[in-house]
Amino acid sequence: MPIYCVDKPLGLSSHDVVAHARRSLGTRRVGHAGTLDPLATGVLLLLTHEATKLSQFVTGHDKSYLAWVTFGVSTPTLDAEGPVAATADASALDGEAVRSALPPFLSLSEQRPPAYSAIKRGGERSYAAARRGEVEEPPPRPAGYRSIELLAVAADRAQLPQRFAPTVAAGATTGQGATEEPGPGRWRPDKRGRSFQLPPPLPGEHTVTAVLGLRVKAGTYVRAFARDLGLALGLPAHLSGLVRTASGNIDLSRATQLAALSQARGIDLREAIDLPELIVDDATATAIVQGRRPPLDLAERSAVIGPEGELVAVIDPDEERGFRVARVFSRGA
Repeated sequence: MPIYCVDKPLGLSSHDVVAHARRSLGTRRVGHAGTLDPLATGVLLLLTHEATKLSQFVTGHDKSYLAWVTFGVSTPTLDAEGPVAATADASALDGEAVRSALPPFLSLSEQRPPAYSAIKRGGERSYAAARRGEVEEPPPRPAGYRSIELLAVAADRAQLPQRFAPTVAAGATTGQGATEEPGPGRWRPDKRGRSFQLPPPLPGEHTVTAVLGLRVKAGTYVRAFARDLGLALGLPAHLSGLVRTASGNIDLSRATQLAALSQARGIDLREAIDLPELIVDDATATAIVQGRRPPLDLAERSAVIGPEGELVAVIDPDEERGFRVARVFSRGA
């Protein structure tokens, strides 16, 4: 029951990737953990067979991104899909102004999602209403920014860094006012690194584009961040490029190309869910799978690991019964 990390290509929806994976892997039991828009690329985790039961745990992890925000042009979709909705002269904008606008985002606990999003309103996806001309942003939802780092600013996108590599961040602004610690998803400019395919730039004069590294809580829309950063600077803005560099512990450097998925090795489920582990013997593992409640020393949500290193269950503490099973898995699957 493996999890696969795919480097999602530009132009495909997450649903498109799942459909391709079902054909490549020869199974209908494939889902994804954390939607990526068609104009975004990077880490998309695919869950297969029993691993589809992990969706609620994997989708809740923090996400890391490289984001290109262009000031001077806005769009209804908040990204490069267009059409152009408003323009302004952003030529006076510099890195100091952008950097000074970032700290307030770190104290936010909610965000107004884009009108063009999959959030349901009255039983209908928000983007469906928006495409009929009923462009109304959903109400604010929980969101949060762990860290934000300005990497570069330029009027010409060709003058921005073109290659990036995983590295330890230096100078990132965090909620505690400190720099980021080493970890997955911190991709920064590096001439020896790799390049990314971005959407074609939208027409507009006197625009300025910033490249930022972000780490955000699950459910945070980077398109909405671009909009809100523009508002903070008094300029129309849109997300002109996005690369997800990590989902939880899984870094983009471990991703496989979609065309090579059938030959790819899966990721250890224990690593993907990033939970404290409780190692148990065979008898205890069997009891949990069979619905019994053997005594366990449990203080928080944990992954139960059997004697062969297999994921047996995800359990939560329960004062009355000792623990409650959130998910149980077929042994040997």
